[in-house]
Amino acid sequence: MIPDLSVLWVIFFVLLAVAVVDRLLLKPLLRVIHEREHAIASAKALADKAAADAAAAAADFEARTSAARAELYHDMDQARKAALATREQVLASTKAEVEAEVNAATARLRAEADEARGRLTTEADALAKAIAERVLDRRVS
Repeated sequence: MIPDLSVLWVIFFVLLAVAVVDRLLLKPLLRVIHEREHAIASAKALADKAAADAAAAAADFEARTSAARAELYHDMDQARKAALATREQVLASTKAEVEAEVNAATARLRAEADEARGRLTTEADALAKAIAERVLDRRVS
């Protein structure tokens, strides 16, 4: 049995339809799908690179921050040591000044006490002589 000619025509038109659908629909659709896959892959690679760059920048920032913090703490420690040394110097000089003033005041006090003793001795002698003259009712030498 030989198929009649209409079957051949149907086969021809089906093949023609397949070729037309392939060329006009499937190839552009597959091309768009491949382009999207490529765009997604490149976007993912770009995102991965950006994430790596961000991580590196964060690590660099953290390292710089730590270094700056360490330098600040070092400077603060140096300033504290300098302030302590200045404090010690001020305390030593103040102590020396106070000791000098105390020594000077002590010397002045001793001098005044010696002078007062001398005056009291002189006044006591004069008073004793006056009392003796009054009691004896005559001049005492």
